Amino acid sequence: MAEANIPISQERALKAGKSTRFLVSELCDLLDTYLGPTEVSAIYHAYLFSAEAHEGQQRLSGEPYIYHPLAVAKIMAEMHLDEQSIMAAILHDVIEDTPTAKEQIHEQFGQHVAELVDGVSKLTHLSFSSKQEAQAENFRKMMLAMVRDIRIIIIKLADRLHNLRTIGIMRQDKQRRIARETMDIYVPIAQRLGMHKIRLELEMLCFKAIHPYRYSVLENVVNKNRRNRKQVMKDVETSICAQLEDNKIESRIFGREKNLYSIYKKMRTKHITFSEVHDIYAIRIIVNDVDTCYRALGLVHNLFKPVPGRFKDYIAIPKKNGYQSLHTILFGPRGIKIEVQIRTLEMDLIAESGIAAHWIYKSLNDRGSILPPAESTHEWLSDIEEMQDNAVSSIDFFETVKVDLFPDEIYVFTPVGDIIALPRGSSAVDFAYAVHSDLGNTCFAVKIDRRISPLSATLQSGQTIEIMVNPSARPKPSWLNFVVTSKARTNIRDYLKHLQSEEAIELGERLFDNALAWYQKTPEDISKTDIKRILKVANVKTIDELYVAIGLGEQLAELLVRNVSVISADQAKNELARKQVPLSIQGTEGVVVNYAKCCHPIPGDPIIGIMTRGKGLVVHRETCRNFDSKNVFKDKGITLSWSDDHIQDFHVEVRVQTANQRGVLASLAAKIANEESNIENLELEDQDDASTTITFLLSVKDRKHLARIMRILRSIPHVFKVMRIRH
Repeated sequence: MAEANIPISQERALKAGKSTRFLVSELCDLLDTYLGPTEVSAIYHAYLFSAEAHEGQQRLSGEPYIYHPLAVAKIMAEMHLDEQSIMAAILHDVIEDTPTAKEQIHEQFGQHVAELVDGVSKLTHLSFSSKQEAQAENFRKMMLAMVRDIRIIIIKLADRLHNLRTIGIMRQDKQRRIARETMDIYVPIAQRLGMHKIRLELEMLCFKAIHPYRYSVLENVVNKNRRNRKQVMKDVETSICAQLEDNKIESRIFGREKNLYSIYKKMRTKHITFSEVHDIYAIRIIVNDVDTCYRALGLVHNLFKPVPGRFKDYIAIPKKNGYQSLHTILFGPRGIKIEVQIRTLEMDLIAESGIAAHWIYKSLNDRGSILPPAESTHEWLSDIEEMQDNAVSSIDFFETVKVDLFPDEIYVFTPVGDIIALPRGSSAVDFAYAVHSDLGNTCFAVKIDRRISPLSATLQSGQTIEIMVNPSARPKPSWLNFVVTSKARTNIRDYLKHLQSEEAIELGERLFDNALAWYQKTPEDISKTDIKRILKVANVKTIDELYVAIGLGEQLAELLVRNVSVISADQAKNELARKQVPLSIQGTEGVVVNYAKCCHPIPGDPIIGIMTRGKGLVVHRETCRNFDSKNVFKDKGITLSWSDDHIQDFHVEVRVQTANQRGVLASLAAKIANEESNIENLELEDQDDASTTITFLLSVKDRKHLARIMRILRSIPHVFKVMRIRH
């Protein structure tokens, strides 16, 4: 089947798709270079199985379908992947596109190969509410399969690469759709895994599909430019080679040209023309060890003047995906700027193949050591597991992973000098979670370069970060507004989710007991039968789930307690017969008790509670104008009272009218500080040339504390009026 002739009528289609036939005999020849006869024989058996399963199927080009899996296997073989990976590549579409079941592959080729093939297969047998949901769920399946076995994503990347190589036969709109999906998902993953060679080709093919005219124009310009500078590059290579030989440094030197998409991206991001892109050409120097890398750098700088500020040491500070190299830009002949990359052979393997270099290196040296990409990838996969555990939906998971997939990086230091790589825009909280989850959960302040700074401060490369912790500190919901790493976001959400659950149980239990007290009953009056009845009514399985539902406002305790047998029907119907027992509020209940921003209640204010679905108990002042207290109270209001031992500070709005005099604001701020209150926010409003109105958001302990502050403020010269804002 693999040797089948292609009809003449299909030649044009094949040319459009850039398809070339790759035969199984050629694959076996390639495999013979690094695998044994037994492994190659097993792979050939997989080919026969796949060819039979795909019998009669054709690609859009008209060629037999089997050529596609063979081409994918070739890409894998060029990376020296193991025999299980090659077999899975040949079989990767069998489950999805043929009647073959996973169990058949398991029986024929073993569990590992079956799991690899299943991991690559899309979810074709499920129905989804939208195309977006289907894409997100398939992405989720692929990423979780990758967590189990990283080879799954390598097969998927090889599959996508060959599809793009042969995409020319498709309609333009479909080409663009597939190319954009690749740029959004597969290119960042290839980048994250350090698979530089595959990433570059994916980018190039996507660029050509999305912007064919721009690609063509840029290609022509580069070709014309190449002819003009070919001799210059040859002279530079010769000079560097001679310099290294004179200093007895063994090396391999070869030139390369900047990827077309890289040129295009640079022109777009920096708003420059092609003539202003100077680092189109690069020279790569491969040496034996790290020390020689730095020696070679010095010799190159002696030969050609380096461009100031364009040196990057990725050996001392590797990229997150394990990439290591020295980069420098030189002033070459005729003013041509040339990038030089200096690295070892191992670094070059990692740079080109990323995580796949782990298998290459093992096959070349049989060392079996863990290379940097493998270590980095393991950490990333662990993060993905955390994201999965805490994701609300597939779309949520999809967006969370995409955020992490490729921002620019910064490098900051711990107090002991360890380097931490973070995405650009990261905060101190991102740093804390990058070091350890417990450090993030207990941080309350940060020193950046020995100066106290806000936790939300954006970090810059080279800064030293010292996190201050407190065992009683805990993550705040507001952190989600400025953290950028998926690890920080996932940990904060997870902590708050568990914290909310614990606090909801406590609040729900109090509300339930309080509702029983309305009927002059206690928890001891409830029988097991009553509990079962209440759980059934609330549609929950356990008493803790019941308390959570009550605490989050999803169930009303006063309605549930009517199912208690010792409460008579007459009692339940007669709302006036209930004895109102106020629920005590301490101020430390956490995220399930919120204080209304419309009226800012503080201890000493008469208060009422309103149960809000999903948020829990919202505390208002009884005089709040945002609702009719009588109607709300009749519906779902709860009588509240302040505990005598409240300890936290509460926010309150105070309006001060002053003369428009220099220094008044400073005097006000100083007096407020002296009274042990913080100014959380302030707004200035000029009434006229003579007066100014200032609205302060203050933190106070209770009404007595507020009264004392207001009395002090009234005593300041030029202060006309001080009042608490009442909505």
